[in-house]
Amino acid sequence: MRPSRCQPIDLYDQAVDMRKSFEGLSTLVEAAFPGRLLNGSLFLFLNRRRTLIKILYWEGDGFAIWYKRLEKGTFSGCFSGRRELTRQQFVLLLEGVVPRRLSSRFSL
Repeated sequence: MRPSRCQPIDLYDQAVDMRKSFEGLSTLVEAAFPGRLLNGSLFLFLNRRRTLIKILYWEGDGFAIWYKRLEKGTFSGCFSGRRELTRQQFVLLLEGVVPRRLSSRFSL
């Protein structure tokens, strides 16, 4: 799974019980992001300890879930409070990079 440059990446802003699967996660998406479930967005969910991440996305003919568990460390909390991430922020989150600032040097 590699997000395209125009594909929205939405971060669910509360801790999630990672036992949830397709139905449970899609219900959370409908509540937090009404009408966006089938638009091709990636929806990111983190557990309370920030050691697990699940990504739910629609592939055109069905849902897929990508799941990652960290053996050491946690996913960065610097994106807390944000509901939409850029592609670069998404990659930083997965790679474990904690940026010093969250804005660009310049705007495009």
